[in-house]
Amino acid sequence: MKRKVILVTDGDSIAQRAVEQAVKNIGGRCISRSGGNPTPIGGNEIVELIKAAKYDPVVVMVDDKGSPDTGEGEWAFYDIVNHPDIEVLGAIAVASNTPGVEGVCVDFSISCNGKKVNQSVNKEGTPQKGKILYGDTVDIIKKCNVPLIVGIGDIGKMEGKDDCEIGAPIITKAMEEILIRSGYTDEHYKETQRKHRDSE
Repeated sequence: MKRKVILVTDGDSIAQRAVEQAVKNIGGRCISRSGGNPTPIGGNEIVELIKAAKYDPVVVMVDDKGSPDTGEGEWAFYDIVNHPDIEVLGAIAVASNTPGVEGVCVDFSISCNGKKVNQSVNKEGTPQKGKILYGDTVDIIKKCNVPLIVGIGDIGKMEGKDDCEIGAPIITKAMEEILIRSGYTDEHYKETQRKHRDSE
């Protein structure tokens, strides 16, 4: 049985706290050791941590620390997506102001107001023209077989609208949309919540 994974292209300390809160909100498991700026461990090590997680969905953070080149986060992303034991449900592409990147075409985005929009967003979570989202850890996505790409602004920030103190609602919404689009039914969600409660 392949493990069900959501990848998030951000991992600094503020983003990590928001991601961890969002994962609690959806009843998943977070690989906290994948957090860091840049990603502190390699893709194969992350895969082993995914396999050890108690249940799905498992959320992983990858981060290139602002580098326009293929950095640690992108190499980890590539290794995870292409591992035979992993099924990536979707990727959350995080916008940044990094110059010199190609960007990635998103399927849709979650704006800073929590709305699903059919275009990309910028770092502040404001909708932009077109579907190309620019960020430091997103170029690798189009080289991988990812079924769903959701754009989002700077996780945990966006002028306080995604703060973990208010439940990190924007990143939570992005994760929920991936679960819905990937076929996670109410039964899957309830089962995940039950496993979450049993593991406490």
